[in-house]
Amino acid sequence: MEKIKLDKNTFLYPMPMVLVGAVCDGRANFMAVGWVSRVNFNPPMMAVALGKFHYTNTGIHKNKAFSVNIPGIALMEKVDYCGIVSGEKTDKSKIFDVFYGELPAAPMIRECPLSLECRLVNAVDLPTNSLFIGEIVGAYSEERYLTEGKPDIRKISPFTLTMPDNNYWKIGGNAGKAWSVGKNFGKSAAGNRE
Repeated sequence: MEKIKLDKNTFLYPMPMVLVGAVCDGRANFMAVGWVSRVNFNPPMMAVALGKFHYTNTGIHKNKAFSVNIPGIALMEKVDYCGIVSGEKTDKSKIFDVFYGELPAAPMIRECPLSLECRLVNAVDLPTNSLFIGEIVGAYSEERYLTEGKPDIRKISPFTLTMPDNNYWKIGGNAGKAWSVGKNFGKSAAGNRE
């Protein structure tokens, strides 16, 4: 099949949906975000890219902290709402049951199956976005979302975003074990050459 050249502004496909929390003007604020990734192993770090115009940025810059909350699909309507309205005009602190860990400026959401509180390490100024890199200082969940003490994607039931079509998607089933399914590739290729 011939490859077709696409617009260079093609998005990573798909993107996990999260709620980024920050204290803005003295109250908890949450923003729906799809541009998020783990970026360092030790110490553990997360990065979120937010458009420069977002109200949430002011709280992150001022307080040097933020949270990344992973919602289950049952929270999709509230998550989407948090992406539609600005915390500058709408008080989003009452939408969720808010709790705090070690960082008083990193509000987290009790209804989310997994919440991470992050201390700001670096803010990178990009042409249209601010890239916030934070060290994870605490991770919070409940026993019902864990299997053998680790977060279980089936129990968490997160959802993803695709752009530019702007759709949410459920997570499907297991496709294979990472760093394992490829172990026989080289062996079978060598066998085919004999």
